[in-house]
Amino acid sequence: MTVQQYYAAIGADYNEVIRRLGNEDRIRRFLLKFPADQSFSTLCHSLAEKQYEEAFRAAHSLKGISMNLGLTPLAESSSAVTEALRSGPPSEDIGPLFAQLEGDYNTILAAIQGLSQA
Repeated sequence: MTVQQYYAAIGADYNEVIRRLGNEDRIRRFLLKFPADQSFSTLCHSLAEKQYEEAFRAAHSLKGISMNLGLTPLAESSSAVTEALRSGPPSEDIGPLFAQLEGDYNTILAAIQGLSQA
């Protein structure tokens, strides 16, 4: 799978990412490092432990990484979780927001697997 095919598979804008990061080799390097980032696992753990400040930081980090790499669906869902956690314990059930984030994260990881096998 090419980098351009990867972005098409996840529903993101390849042209915007190539404009921002310059070339496919750089993008590929950063994408292949993405699975090692601990933001998602920290978010999961922090939510389970009701450590909302830490969960906010992890969601915010995931949002930033996703935005920088042009992972639009994940950037949007992590932004929603970030905002739900911005002022501490969520005032509403964030289960549906987190489920969307988790689905987007898993889609990104699966597509990266296809990218790494190319």
